[in-house]
Amino acid sequence: MSANLSYLDRNGFVILPEFLSDEELGQVEQRLPSVARDTGGLRNLLDIAAVAALAEGERIGSLVYPLLGRAAFPIRAILFDKTEASNWKVSWHQDLTIAVRERRDVPGYGPWSSKQGVVHVQPPAAILEQMLAVRLHLDHSGTGNGPLRVIPGSHSAGKLRDAEIPAWQQKTSEELCLVPRGGALVMRPLLLHASSPASEPHHRRVLHIEYANCELPAGLEWRWARRGVRAA
Repeated sequence: MSANLSYLDRNGFVILPEFLSDEELGQVEQRLPSVARDTGGLRNLLDIAAVAALAEGERIGSLVYPLLGRAAFPIRAILFDKTEASNWKVSWHQDLTIAVRERRDVPGYGPWSSKQGVVHVQPPAAILEQMLAVRLHLDHSGTGNGPLRVIPGSHSAGKLRDAEIPAWQQKTSEELCLVPRGGALVMRPLLLHASSPASEPHHRRVLHIEYANCELPAGLEWRWARRGVRAA
């Protein structure tokens, strides 16, 4: 595990090709609602008790706690499914928003937005640097079905302006994240990432769960923060 931690710290991501067994995959799939072919996925999955229990469990925690400590907790879960009916392109970007309970105007937080009824805001980089995303692959993610592409090391630059992204593309080669069914990809939100439309569209289900280990200031609250204090 120490080698994986070192790789993630340096590159902003790491792929674990054999994380979930067939039995564990079946258990995850049973907890997830079905996705309409043309929607591309589902948000707000931590509202589902079975998904929240999965996100708070020790199995995924084994990936999160070594990096964020045992006080870490899930803050958002999304299911993506790229199919022929929902086949999209995502340009280079960082994951810059968090989900909160309600809007409170706090210096350094903004702009604000709403996604499927949930308030979102961009926090300072210091908050994003204390977060981690775990992407569980329920289908094989190969070259033909629009896999994630990343620019290694870009997470170390903090929040980037749009005008700064081309410089990273020029100086650092992108990497395709090819992950088999049952594999996991762990990444920092500030890592530059993108994906192309699938050339051979078929299911590419990814359960994306984000974690944090800090409180928010001035009365701001995470939208999902059901957690107990864990011993270090």
